[in-house]
Amino acid sequence: MITPKAVAERESTLLAEPHHDGSEAYVERPDRLGGEAVVRLRVPPGGADGVALRYTRDGEPRVVEAELDGDSWVARFPVANPLVRYRWLLAGGATGYAWLNGRGLVAHDVPDSDDFVLSLAAGGPDWHLRSVVYEIFPDRFASSGLGADPPAWAIERAWDELPTGRGPETPYEWFGGDLGGIEAHLDHIEGLGADVLYLTPIFPAGSTHRYDATSFDRVDPLLGGDEALASLTKAVHARGLRVLGDLTTNHTGVGHDWFRERRPFYYFDESLPNGYESWLGVPALPKLDWRSDDLRDRMLDVARRWLAEGLDGWRIDVANMTGRHRGHDLTLEVARELRAAVGEGLLVGEHFHDHRGDLPGDGWHGVMNYAGFLKPVWTWLQAAKSDGRFLNLPFTPPPASGRDVVAEMRAFRAGVPWEAVLHSWTLLDSHDTARFRTVAGSRERHLVGLGLACTTPGVPMLFAGDELGLEGAWGEDGRRTMPWGREDAWDRAMLEETRKLLALRRSSEALARGGLRYAQVDNDVIAYLRETASERLLCVATRAPHAPLRLPLGCRELEPLYGPEAVVADGSALVPADGPAFHVWRIDG
Repeated sequence: MITPKAVAERESTLLAEPHHDGSEAYVERPDRLGGEAVVRLRVPPGGADGVALRYTRDGEPRVVEAELDGDSWVARFPVANPLVRYRWLLAGGATGYAWLNGRGLVAHDVPDSDDFVLSLAAGGPDWHLRSVVYEIFPDRFASSGLGADPPAWAIERAWDELPTGRGPETPYEWFGGDLGGIEAHLDHIEGLGADVLYLTPIFPAGSTHRYDATSFDRVDPLLGGDEALASLTKAVHARGLRVLGDLTTNHTGVGHDWFRERRPFYYFDESLPNGYESWLGVPALPKLDWRSDDLRDRMLDVARRWLAEGLDGWRIDVANMTGRHRGHDLTLEVARELRAAVGEGLLVGEHFHDHRGDLPGDGWHGVMNYAGFLKPVWTWLQAAKSDGRFLNLPFTPPPASGRDVVAEMRAFRAGVPWEAVLHSWTLLDSHDTARFRTVAGSRERHLVGLGLACTTPGVPMLFAGDELGLEGAWGEDGRRTMPWGREDAWDRAMLEETRKLLALRRSSEALARGGLRYAQVDNDVIAYLRETASERLLCVATRAPHAPLRLPLGCRELEPLYGPEAVVADGSALVPADGPAFHVWRIDG
C-alpha cells in the first residue's frame, strides 16, 4: 500500500516512478477498428512484481495481464471501440499495490474519467505539430495606410494612444490596423520564428473586435476586403507560413442578415429581457441555434468557403458554448461536422475551463489550453496582482507551488487523447487576458513562462507584441498597438530570447511529438524530460534560486540548447541553481 511517506519519497525521485503517456514510445495504435493495441509501462527494476491493464470494451471493463520486456511491461488488447480508456494496475515490489492513470499513482480505485485514452481518430494536420502560432488582433497590429472612412460606430484613436480598455467606448476604439499592414510586417513574424498567423475575426461587424459579425460573406472593407485577404494569404503561403481564421459559431452580431431574416437560426423567446438568447446576456451577440439544419448547412459552407479562399484552418470562438443551450447539448456533434467540413485544415476550439469532455479526439483537433496551461503557469509565476475576474474568481489566488502546478497540468491532460494534447495551444496570454509580462512582472519570469510554453506538450501560441514586452492589466488593456514607430520601447533582449526559444521549439522532434516525464518538482523548480526514440531533452524551469539538483539520467553528456553548460557526474546531471531561469539540454546516452 502507498503511504504518505512513500509518496513523498517518490516525489523527490520522480525518475524512479513507473511511467506511461500516450506518445509513440509507449503506444502502438492499430490502423483500424478491431485491431490490436500495444501499450508499454516503464517500471524501474524491482518497481513491481506484477502488472495488469484495465481497459474498457463496449462500456465494460476488461483486464489483461502485462508481460515484462526489459525495463517495460507490455500489454496488448483489441480495440473494439473508436475510443478506449485504460489504466495500469501494479502489485508488489517497491510500488506496492497501486493504479497508474493520467494523474499519476494512486492507492485506491478511481473513476474512468482520468484514465489514459486511446483514440482511433486521426490527429490534426501534421504541419501543426512543428508550428508556433502568432495571434494578431488586426485593428492593433499595423496599418497599410488604407485610408478607409471610419464607420459611424467608430471612435478614432491615434496609433500610439493606449486603449481606454474599460468603458462604453471600449468595443468601438478604432486604431486602423488592416490586412495590408500585416502583410507589410511578415518579415518580422517570420524572423521571430512563428509560422502560423491566427487572425481574430476579419468579417464586417459593429466593433473593432469583430466578434459581432454582420456577415460571413466578405472580408471587412476596413481591413482591405476580400482582395487584401487574397494578397495576404498568397504572400504568407509563398513563405511557407499558414493563416488561421476566427469563426464565431456560437453567435453573430445583432446586425447580421440572418438575425433579421432567419428567425429559426436563433433562440427567440419573449420571456427573455431582450426577446432572444445572447452570449452572456450581451444584446449585441444573439446566440445561434444549431438545431436548425439550414443554419448548419450555411455555417459549414462558411467554414469550407474561406478555406478555399486561402485560410488553413479555424480557431472556433467560445467552442465550449457552441450548440449548448438549456436542455440540449450539440457541441460534440457540431465539432464533428465542422471537422469534416474543414478536411485537411486545422480546427482549434477556444475553451477557458475543463475541456476534457469536449476532446474525444474526433471533433476539435485541440483547444486553447487556458485551464491546463495558462492558469497554472500564471499562478506559479505571477509577481503582480492580475485581474481576478479573468479567472472567474473574486480575488487572485496566491502563488502556487511547483507541485501544485504540475498536478493541475496533469489533471487537465488526464482523460484526453494524446493527439489532442499535442494539437492544443500552450498560451501565456491572448487578446482576452492580461498580458503575461504584466502578470509575471519581469522579463526573467516572462522567459520562464515562454520556455514552458515552448517545451510542454502542445503548440505554443504568442499574442503579437509579447516578444516586445508589451504590457496590459486585463484583456482590453492588453490590446495595445504594436509600437512599430517606437523601437526604443521594444524589449530587445526579450525579442532575441524569444527568437532562440521559438527556433528550438521548431527544430525538435521531441518537443513536437515526444512523451513527457517529470524529473524533479519542488516549490520553485519544475524539471522534466521530453523524449522520442531518437531524442531526449532535459528542460528545467525555475522561478527563484534553489538548491542544486542532481538528476540520475544515466547520461554521458548534456548538450546545452538553451542556457548554460551543465555538469555530468557518474551519469547524473548537476543542474544550475539559478532562478528565475529556463534551461534545455539534449541528453547524450
